[in-house]
Amino acid sequence: MRYLIWNELLEANKFIEECMAIARSATCERSKCGSVIVKDWEIIWIWFNSPTNGLESQRRCHMEKSSYNKKITDKTCCIHAEQRAIMDALAKNPNKLKDSRLYFMRIDDSWNAKNSWEPYCTICSKMSLDVWISEFVLSKKEWICLYETWEYNDLSYKYNW
Repeated sequence: MRYLIWNELLEANKFIEECMAIARSATCERSKCGSVIVKDWEIIWIWFNSPTNGLESQRRCHMEKSSYNKKITDKTCCIHAEQRAIMDALAKNPNKLKDSRLYFMRIDDSWNAKNSWEPYCTICSKMSLDVWISEFVLSKKEWICLYETWEYNDLSYKYNW
């Protein structure tokens, strides 16, 4: 992991702002998230989190995670912003995913930035790694941090609540 500085930090702030803007469209009732995939400083794809296929019948935002059977390992209520951005980019711009950079941001109900914690989502880390996204960027309390995707995946598996 490294902290972004100088011009790279200025560029990253633009993409973090894009993440926050798209997160305002999120239809998840637990969390408002946005994700942007960038290659060569150009946005490849951008998306937010929402119920599967946007179907209200698939909304699970109000279910208690503890109510799921222990065999159900994915306890998230919606498709993550990162997943949606990756799936859409695969469908529409698959050649641009290799060596791209994924930005992620969460906002609160007043649309203010919510800093990220340590990497913990193995769903998104595995998917990012599998499509050759090379870097994952989070805005954390202390600074904007860049992770190599393999590192992000390793840290996600080590996360301890």
